[in-house]
Amino acid sequence: SQPCWNEYLTTRIEQNMIVNCTCPISECCAQPTADFIFSIVSSEEIIAKYEKALLRGYVECCSNLTWCTNPQGCDQILLKDGLGYGAACSKCSWISCFNCNFPEAHYPASCSHMSHMTCAKCNHGFCWRCLKPWRPTHKDYYNCSAMVSKAAWQKKRFQDYNERCTFHHHAREFAMTLRNRVSSICEMPKVRTLTFVLDACKVLEQARKVLAYSCVYSYYNQDIESIDIVEQQTEILELHTNAL
Repeated sequence: SQPCWNEYLTTRIEQNMIVNCTCPISECCAQPTADFIFSIVSSEEIIAKYEKALLRGYVECCSNLTWCTNPQGCDQILLKDGLGYGAACSKCSWISCFNCNFPEAHYPASCSHMSHMTCAKCNHGFCWRCLKPWRPTHKDYYNCSAMVSKAAWQKKRFQDYNERCTFHHHAREFAMTLRNRVSSICEMPKVRTLTFVLDACKVLEQARKVLAYSCVYSYYNQDIESIDIVEQQTEILELHTNAL
């Protein structure tokens, strides 16, 4: 009934779980469409939250998009230029760095130089790799004892997973572009059907998406036994995907 759906969808939106929301019946995997949600939910406040969730999900799925990192707060979406120096936000003029977690572009200093962090509230200086105070004996990136141990391993591990994830996102965009080109060809007269190619592109696109997010899953997974199984299955999927 409509009241039941309204309560269900409203709860999912408020809990920020609407993007991958499915039918509440356990056997049904259907996802409610935007038109259906708009027809059920009447609260303007809830609808506004839903639209924000859609936008947030879209930005997170696009490897060339990111949010402005202005610490004062800004809801502007930025297009990465791929050069690593960032770009000024058209809304607040803040310049972000797209290559590291530091919230501001820091050229000519490298990303590794930005290990020295300062709390905006109390000005306490510390190393973000080992979280120890930034004292004279800990004056730069290479003096961090954690750098030559756990932090170095963690950084290399993150870089490996991040590179793999980025590659699959780019490959997914290629599959999407290819599917659009094939769709255009199919619309031309006297061209035999290429439905099987379109289906292959869709499968390729989905496979790249799974491979990209499996990198994220593997990076955060702490279960050594299960991660070996996931990596094996991921490797098999990647082999078949590359062949396709």
